[in-house]
Amino acid sequence: MKALFTQKLTVLNAGLTSFATNIERAGGEAISMNWQPPAGGDIEGGLALATLLNQPKIEIANQEAMNRYLSAHPMLVDVMIAGEAIPALAEKKLILHAGPPIAWKDMCGPVQGAILGAILFEKWADNLEQAEALIVQGEVDFEPCHHYDAVGPMAGIISRSMPLWVVENTANNNQRVFSNFNEGLGKVLRFGANSDVVIERLEWMGSELASAMKAMLIESGPIELKPIMAQALHMGDEVHNRNAAATGLLLKQLVPALLNTSLPHDQIQRVIGFITANDHFFLNLSMAACKSMLKAAEDVPYSTMVTVMARNGVNFGIRLSGTGNTWFQAPANPVNGLFFPGYGVDDAAADLGDSAITETAGVGGFAMASSPAIVKFVGGTPADATNNSRSMQAITLGGNPAFTLPALNFAPTAAGIDARKVVDHSILPIINTGIAHKKAGVGQIGAGITTAPMSCFVDALRSIATQYYR
Repeated sequence: MKALFTQKLTVLNAGLTSFATNIERAGGEAISMNWQPPAGGDIEGGLALATLLNQPKIEIANQEAMNRYLSAHPMLVDVMIAGEAIPALAEKKLILHAGPPIAWKDMCGPVQGAILGAILFEKWADNLEQAEALIVQGEVDFEPCHHYDAVGPMAGIISRSMPLWVVENTANNNQRVFSNFNEGLGKVLRFGANSDVVIERLEWMGSELASAMKAMLIESGPIELKPIMAQALHMGDEVHNRNAAATGLLLKQLVPALLNTSLPHDQIQRVIGFITANDHFFLNLSMAACKSMLKAAEDVPYSTMVTVMARNGVNFGIRLSGTGNTWFQAPANPVNGLFFPGYGVDDAAADLGDSAITETAGVGGFAMASSPAIVKFVGGTPADATNNSRSMQAITLGGNPAFTLPALNFAPTAAGIDARKVVDHSILPIINTGIAHKKAGVGQIGAGITTAPMSCFVDALRSIATQYYR
C-alpha cells in the first residue's frame, strides 16, 4: 500500500472529466473515459438491461431475426391503387400517415395540411373548410402506414386513390409491402402543401405515371432492389437523403422497358422527364425495400432487434421484433443541421417521416461513409460521416454484406439495431433527415442529423423483460 501512494499514479477515470483534471493538476496521469450510466441513469431501465444481457434465448432469437433480415430479397413487382392493395382504405374514409399513432388535434402542421390535401384529392370535400369539418365530425380515420406494411416519407400520407409501389420479399412467401410515389421537390403533399397544383400533380401521378410504371413492369418483369442500393452505395449515395445514383440506375432499367410498351410517345416523354427531374424518385423504393427486409425479421419471440423507427412530427416511435406491433414512443429529438436561407430552428417541425426505416435497415445515416458529399446537405465533415458509420457498429447485431462501404475498406454496413446495446452503450441510432417547416405547405427548409430518443429503447427493454422474464 505504501508503494501505491509513493509512485506516480496513472488513473483511469470513468465519470466527470473534472476528476481527471484534478489528478493531472496534482502531477498524476489520468485517462478520462467518455462514460455514461446505462439507460440514461434510469434505474428500472438499467435493471431490465441487466436481466436481458447474456440471455441464451435472446441471443438465439436475435440471430434468427438477423438471418431473416439478411436473407430477404425485395423485388419491385407491381403498381397498384392503394384501395386495391390495402383493402381497409376502400372500406372507409381512412388515411395513413407516417410515424406512430397520433390524434388529429396533436398532429404537426405538415401532417394536418397533407391530410386535408388527401381529402381534397379523394373528393370527399370541396374545400379545406369542408375537409376539416369532416375530420372534426369524426368521419375520417387515421392510422400509421406501418400498421398496413406501408411506408411514406415526411407526412407519409396514403389514401385510397393514390398509386403504390408493391414490393415482394421472394425469400419469405412473397410477403408484400407498399410505398407511395415520390412527388419531387417544391410544393408537395408530403410537406403539407394542398393547393390545386399539388392535387393536379397527384392526379397525374395516379393516372399517367402509375399506368406507365405498371406497363413498364409488365415489360421488364420484377426488378431487384438490393443490387441497385448496393451499387448506389459505391457511387456516392446512402439511399436516404441522397438517391441521385440509385435513381439513375433505376432509370437505366425503366427506359428500355418503357420504350417497348405501347404507351403513347408523349406520355413516355412526360414520365421520363418527371423522373429525371427528381433525384429522390428512388427514395420511396429504398424505403419499401428496407421495410421488406425488416418485416421478415418481425415477430421473433425474445428478440431485441429493432424492426421499425418512425416519426410523426411530434413523437418518435420504435418497434422490436420480440414485442410485435407495440409502439414505444417519446418526443422526437430536434434535428441538428443546415437551414436554407431565411429559416432557422424556430421555423422547424420536429423530426418527421417513415424514412428512418432506411437507418433501421442499416443504410441512410448508418451508411454515410459511402456518401461524403451528403455533409454539404446535412452538415458536418466527411470525417463525421465516416465516424457516424463506424459508431453504429457498437449498437448492431452485425453487418449486411450486401451493402458495403468503400471508405471503410468495403466493410459491410452496420445492421440489426439491438435495443440492449443502445441502452448499454448510450449510443443512439443516427438518422439523417430533411427538415420540414412547422407550418403546412411551406416545404423543406433544411436537412441535418438527429437521433432516436433513448427512452424508447429503455421502455422497449422493460417490456421485453416483463413479458419474458417476470
